[in-house]
Amino acid sequence: MIIDKMEKDELTYHVPVLLKESVDGMNIQPDGTYVDVTFGGAGHSREILSRLGEGGRLLGFDQDEDAERNIVNDPHFIFVRSNFRYLQNFLRYHDIEQVDAILADLGVSSHHFDDSERGFSFRFDGALDMRMNKRAGITAADIVNTYEEERLANLFYLYGELKNSRKLASVVVKARSGQNIRTIGEFLEIIKPLFGREREKKELAKVFQALRIEVNQEMEALKEMLLAATEALKPGGRLVVITYHSLEDRMVKNIMKTGNVEGKAESDFFGNLQTPFRLVNNKVIVPDEAEIERNPRSRSAKLRIAEKK
Repeated sequence: MIIDKMEKDELTYHVPVLLKESVDGMNIQPDGTYVDVTFGGAGHSREILSRLGEGGRLLGFDQDEDAERNIVNDPHFIFVRSNFRYLQNFLRYHDIEQVDAILADLGVSSHHFDDSERGFSFRFDGALDMRMNKRAGITAADIVNTYEEERLANLFYLYGELKNSRKLASVVVKARSGQNIRTIGEFLEIIKPLFGREREKKELAKVFQALRIEVNQEMEALKEMLLAATEALKPGGRLVVITYHSLEDRMVKNIMKTGNVEGKAESDFFGNLQTPFRLVNNKVIVPDEAEIERNPRSRSAKLRIAEKK
């Protein structure tokens, strides 16, 4: 059976990562209220809906207009086209006080990476864009053309964990003084010489990751969402998060262990740790070999689950 490219793209739009492990971790009750803050290709949402009964509800958040094509026709489902940082506002809007579990899969859906028009991947040429929400904000091209060298270096270092961030920034600044960098191809021509052949793919992915995080203000949004989620969960409610790089994972681990993203532990008068959560899995959950084989992008996924006290 030959699947044409379009169909194949639809199938992989967002192959849900750690599907059973994450949805099991939500501890679904048939009449509970749940939120999937990263609706995407609806993989996790469909699984959650299949476990709901008459009184159950699921809200799915996504700021990306492409996600609207995947809206599930189900009376128990509400789609919210918004960045998940506004979780609290939309729960209030739908008259929801508290929820039973919140799921976040922070992997950018594979679909973005494969859509050359949106400039997420170094595997295709296209405009250097990277905006999740095409209606708003600055593009990756704006960043590489306008940020001061120091600011660029910090961004590559913090968000890309790149050792040669200073060199990278200086090469970009030098190149753009001739003319603006507009496309992925132009950008690659400038930065590729800095990376050795054997690590090239890995390092380029980190450069693109750094720009994507900055363009979409992903760290600020994640921090706001995690704090809002902590507030929104009922006692006994679950926070279930899948991360893909160490910055995200650190923030999630900190909020689950200390109640804030910085990881500052607060103790009460008796020295007992004050934290809103109890860890459900002390050891981080990762995909098995079979899943990595089926979906190579799940390789760096880490799942953490915590329960509100």
